[in-house]
Amino acid sequence: MKRSSLLALGLTAMAVAACGGLKDALTAHVDVVARAGSQELSVTRLSDLLGNSKLGMPINKDVATVVARDLWVPYQLLAVAAARGDSLNDVKAIDAAASGMVENAKLGRFMESVAAKLPVDSSASEASYNAASGGLYSARHILFLVPQGATPAVRDSIRKKAQSVLAQVTPANFAEMAKKYSQDNTAARGGDLGVFPRGMMVKPFGDAVAALKPGQISPLVETQFGYHIVQRSTWDQAKAQYAQQAAGRARQVAESTYLAQAEAQANAKLKGDAAATMKAVAKDPLGHRKDNTVLATYTGGDLTAGRVAAVLLSTPRSGQLAQQIQQAPDSLVNHYVSNLAQREVLLRRADSAKTGLTPEETANMHRDFAQVVALSWQQIGLDPKTLADSAKSPADREHLAAARVEAFLDKVMAGQAQPAPVPAPLQMVLLDKYDAKVNPAGIDRAVERAAKLRASADSARMAGRPKSAVPLPGAMNPGAPAGAAPQATPPSPPKP
Repeated sequence: MKRSSLLALGLTAMAVAACGGLKDALTAHVDVVARAGSQELSVTRLSDLLGNSKLGMPINKDVATVVARDLWVPYQLLAVAAARGDSLNDVKAIDAAASGMVENAKLGRFMESVAAKLPVDSSASEASYNAASGGLYSARHILFLVPQGATPAVRDSIRKKAQSVLAQVTPANFAEMAKKYSQDNTAARGGDLGVFPRGMMVKPFGDAVAALKPGQISPLVETQFGYHIVQRSTWDQAKAQYAQQAAGRARQVAESTYLAQAEAQANAKLKGDAAATMKAVAKDPLGHRKDNTVLATYTGGDLTAGRVAAVLLSTPRSGQLAQQIQQAPDSLVNHYVSNLAQREVLLRRADSAKTGLTPEETANMHRDFAQVVALSWQQIGLDPKTLADSAKSPADREHLAAARVEAFLDKVMAGQAQPAPVPAPLQMVLLDKYDAKVNPAGIDRAVERAAKLRASADSARMAGRPKSAVPLPGAMNPGAPAGAAPQATPPSPPKP
């Protein structure tokens, strides 16, 4: 999306202040919020959409930007394409727009191949289980729940019951006693908690398990949940799950080691303003996709704002991630930037290994993109054939398509239709092919006017309500200050 420099615009305006005609031309642009193709979104139109909306959404710059930049602009560009019979099937454009998603698939495939080749010591023996050399344990328990806020007397009563059951429990009958007495969802399986790392459990419980030898039963263990009787499982009881968990844990260690080596090779060095730039990109990734600002350097290259934008746009639930980045502390954002630099190094390794999509997968991607275009047209009411049948000249078709977009937006803002999300790759193809621009100053003016419209509508609605029969404060106590509680009517004097 092309953006003008507000600073340059301001300097130019100062330099030609004496030229009234040019000054008027410059200030007139503030009445336009956005342009898409030959269409303009005026301040009045956007403020009406926001101020008269039935959705109950807040009126602020963020909401106004979403309506203008993420709905109106792509909808109107889709309208231009539909009116011109443009199927948007340029393979190079689609590949460029979908590059982030292709990279994600490439990385996933590459890491799978790496994991399959990593040397992994997945040996699981009785000796390693008994010594907990892999940090894994297996246990059963019988839980006696203590309700939150229980009195000391209630707690003591539950403890005494647990102590009496403990006196009856043996390694041979532990599972049956758990089925009979345990008060959690492990009771049906004899209290079995499976295989777990020590730190997964609350500390008193984890410490108790670690202190036991296989087969042993603990004294009573108190945690925030209540009282536990704990038995560490024997090798025969745990070996099937333990072998599986040990292999998975060993593979995780091997993969972590590989990633740590990639991180060291990346040798990422962040710029001082990396976090601020990252948050700016997260706020408008589409607007920054061609931004060459460098956030970090790494061995063999630079991590630019455009590369970061491509990653964000290709991430599942990208909107949620972008919001988290904007709200995160700078230290966490910087860590994320370092991870992105590491990602670039891994992508280079994947390219060297010739990892990528097959021709069939690429063809499927192009087919899916065509289906997305058709679905987007259908949702907004922009079928190219219908437009061609309804209007003969290209100009008339574009005018009709633009009108249908406005009608669809009216329904969305009135709560009569769901917004049609335009996927990021399709937006990128549209923005690369057709002209579009959003004017921040216009958005500010639209927000200001929409707030006044909303306030006026709220006042009119309040004025139209019937007056309450409940007297206002002070009405029963003339002369009382505003906000004073009304005094009760004094009782009648007793009859003689």
